[in-house]
Amino acid sequence: MQILLAFITGGVICAAGQVLIDKTDLTPARILTGFVVAGLVLGAVGLYQPLLDFAQEGAAVPISGFGNLMAQGVRDSLKTDGAAGILTGGLKSAAVGIGTAIFFSLCAALVARSREK
Repeated sequence: MQILLAFITGGVICAAGQVLIDKTDLTPARILTGFVVAGLVLGAVGLYQPLLDFAQEGAAVPISGFGNLMAQGVRDSLKTDGAAGILTGGLKSAAVGIGTAIFFSLCAALVARSREK
């Protein structure tokens, strides 16, 4: 049952992004940024945690989960590091995801060729 809840929740988040692409003039980059900021804000005010408790990975894997992860990192670092945690907490908590994205982007850049549209 948990797999089904995760699948449906992640699908609803992705479907919302697809609707925004199809029905608005927003670029995919702006939609992506909007999802990260929405996850960050919802995580900062504590509204993303109930969604994580309900759907677990279905809410953590989409890009909005990345914003929530950064908000949690800042919150945790503020408790341990003080004001310096504002700058370092989000990056510490999301370092693995950021590093993985950079690595695979580099791999794709080495394999693919750019071309004019």
